[in-house]
Amino acid sequence: MNTPLVIIPGFMADARVFLPQIIEFGGSRPVLVAPPATADTIERIGEELAPALPERFALLGHGLGSEVAIELCRTRADQVTHMALVAADGLSEQPAEAAAREERIVAARAGRLADAMAAEIPEHVLAPGPKRAGILDLVLGMGLALGPDVYVRQSRALQHRPDQQETLRRARIPTLVLAGRADRLAPLRRQELLATLMPRGRLCVIEDAGHLPQIEQPEAVNAALHALLAGSTPGEPPGA
Repeated sequence: MNTPLVIIPGFMADARVFLPQIIEFGGSRPVLVAPPATADTIERIGEELAPALPERFALLGHGLGSEVAIELCRTRADQVTHMALVAADGLSEQPAEAAAREERIVAARAGRLADAMAAEIPEHVLAPGPKRAGILDLVLGMGLALGPDVYVRQSRALQHRPDQQETLRRARIPTLVLAGRADRLAPLRRQELLATLMPRGRLCVIEDAGHLPQIEQPEAVNAALHALLAGSTPGEPPGA
């Protein structure tokens, strides 16, 4: 049996944000979706997910889910075989970002979750094209379904996330950093930094995609993931 794939959705997202990957890989290996919705720190999210994880597994995370994936790589290093990080950060949140997030938390608590979600994922962080409107509708629908309590918990987790640069430097597993060329929330230079930190890190830039390349350009993302899981090294060494 192929190694199980553990998928961790990002901020205010559920399994639908990785539906193309669930369909693509679910026929050839066990796929477990582990939403990070239960705690308000990255460390506690990782602790709560850990008991349900397989003995050995590959990780795929987006945004907040990538931060949790890195944490699991730190605490469960002997169990993780491969890792793919989409729109990851890996650094602690800067004060200006944390302050802006606080304003959105206030809005969500005041009954304006839709406004907070629109500020989290504005249309310009996705690549232009016919898919953009539908993806924005999906983002809003997932956020409203999860509700304001989850919004606050996940916001706190991002505000207080640890700097994981040392974890990444110590990671010895094949790791793919997937970056949408048009992503303005997780810019390419940050993705290059993450890939540079990891001894076996590779950067794969997805063209015509922004912050959600896994649903903006699923074929390209799936091809890169297939190569990673098959043991090849998709993408380029950072700086190449």
